[in-house]
Order: sequence, then structure tokens, then C-alpha cells
Amino acid sequence: MTTYSRRAFLAGAAAAFTLPKGAIAQTAPRMHVFKDPNCGCCSAWIAILEQDGFRITTEARTSAALVEEKVRRGIPASMASCHTADMDGYVIEGHVPAADIRKLLAERPDAIGLAVPGMPYGSPGMGPEHQREAYDVHLIRRDGTTEVFTRYKAAA
Repeated sequence: MTTYSRRAFLAGAAAAFTLPKGAIAQTAPRMHVFKDPNCGCCSAWIAILEQDGFRITTEARTSAALVEEKVRRGIPASMASCHTADMDGYVIEGHVPAADIRKLLAERPDAIGLAVPGMPYGSPGMGPEHQREAYDVHLIRRDGTTEVFTRYKAAA
């Protein structure tokens, strides 16, 4: 009969329930971001999403080319922000929090995607959350109409 120490048993159990390194990378949400190469807030937003487990690639665009990307994807001018991303059949416009992106992917509404218009202070990549101003994340419907997807109150 083989006997195992507690340490060996726990190490074996942990190994049995651990995903292979490649499996984690394959299940992480993938996103492709179009952005100005010199924009620090876009890079900060990307870093926040990467820390949350997203796999992101980027593509540099001039201001005019970014506007063309937004128009081509059906983003209303009133919903525009500084960067545009493609993700799993949706468009993510601006500083959308990771939790809202995950909710979109879980619910899969018939929509173009999500947008945080402008660059509200305290949204991801735009300054500290504990000092944020109130802002809304909008769902952009295929007919161009929008509705509030999530509302963020100003920090106290």
C-alpha cells in the first residue's frame, strides 16, 4: 500500500485542478484596440483590462483614421471617445469598465456594443476611481439608438 504525506496529497490535488498555462490564455477575452499611439489614457485603460485578464492587441491610427473606424462600426458621434475596440462581435468605445464588458459578453444583447462618451474623470484609465465624476456606460443598439447600460455615481 502506498502512503502519501499531507504535503504530497495537497500538491497533487492542486496540480489536478490547475489549468494548463495555455488554457488560461485561450479562455481570456480577446480585444483589438484602435488608438492614437501617443494617448496615455488609452494605454492606461488597456493596462487595467490586461490586469483584469483581457488579452489585447493594439493598432495605431491617426485622428482621421480613428474617426473612420468609429463611423464604419456605427458609433454615433454623440457616443465617441478616444479609442475604439473590436471584441467578439461587439464594439467597445472609450473607457468602458471591465465589469461592463464582461456583462455584455455574458448577456449577448443584439447591439453594436458599449460606449463611454467623452473621457469622464475617474473612469478606467482617466484618473483615480475614488475621485470619479458621474458617468454612464451606454448600450448602442443596431438602429443607432442608445440606452444606459450601467450608471456610475460620482465618488463621495
